[in-house]
Amino acid sequence: MTTQPIYAISISAQAILDMHSLNNEGGEGNQIQTRMVNIADVDGNLHNVNAVSGDMFKHIQAEHLHRLAVQAGLPLSEGARKFNANRVNFDIDAKNDLATEIDSVKGDAAVLDIILRRCAVTDMEGILVTAGKRSLPRKSVMEFGWVLGVPDHVETDSYFHVKYANDRSEGARAQAEGEESRGANVGQAIFHRPASSGSYAIVLNVEAARIGFNDLSQQYAIETAERNARMKVLLESVLYTFIEPAGAMRSTQSPHIVNVAGVIAISRDVIPAPCISPLKPDYATDIERIATSLNSLRPAAIEVKRFASLGEFAEIMTTLIKEAAPLTLAVAQK
Repeated sequence: MTTQPIYAISISAQAILDMHSLNNEGGEGNQIQTRMVNIADVDGNLHNVNAVSGDMFKHIQAEHLHRLAVQAGLPLSEGARKFNANRVNFDIDAKNDLATEIDSVKGDAAVLDIILRRCAVTDMEGILVTAGKRSLPRKSVMEFGWVLGVPDHVETDSYFHVKYANDRSEGARAQAEGEESRGANVGQAIFHRPASSGSYAIVLNVEAARIGFNDLSQQYAIETAERNARMKVLLESVLYTFIEPAGAMRSTQSPHIVNVAGVIAISRDVIPAPCISPLKPDYATDIERIATSLNSLRPAAIEVKRFASLGEFAEIMTTLIKEAAPLTLAVAQK
């Protein structure tokens, strides 16, 4: 199978999700508050819509990536292996062998080299290293936007629920029997849960060429074979994020995924993969026009693939995963 190195991938999609509650802001009394944001449409008109934060979707993707990386035997810090959000900071605070290796070198570039070699999840998901009196950022190769409800195509309602709490104490039972005769709802907690349904705009970008790349030294910290292995699990994690979007209240409000349709733009040269929000009605056509213009400057640099269903998206992503190889950037001379 011929491998065509990838510089970057962008995905612009509309997903129809029914009866979900993936992202909430907390509660007020017995009412759970769903997350709402203000956005502008293509004409500049403002709308208040339901939304799921990019933080939530990146957490979903990172969770899939963690499982895949462990199974694939990729190098991981102890923090990343435990799926601790602090990742390498956990190791530095624990003063384990990774911390010892970091302490043996000087300069942020040398420290970042060690981190990139020792932890695939930190390499791809990013981190701000604050342990050990440091402030060393590693920018993620994954970028997620907010998942935004398309104006006039999303509805959020609040639904009445009752939780029965069985108090087993004799005194409480005796009191309950007396109060039930007076019509009281003893042992029942009343609350309201939100659920949203409709069409949501999703945008994300994968900077594949930066896998294993030290932004400080402008050199790769790992070999090509390791970069290829990391990219395969990264793209798999993106696929599974669409297949199983985890989040809040999935135990009883797992989202109905009705459809996912959109555009995958693939850059095979050192130019961005075009990405336009699906909040714009003709976003797919516009992405294709941008690709045509960019390809006139750099022939065959951008490839655009439309998909009309989650099944078609899975087929395209599976092909990319099998052929996965990140483009190698021209690096600075030592």
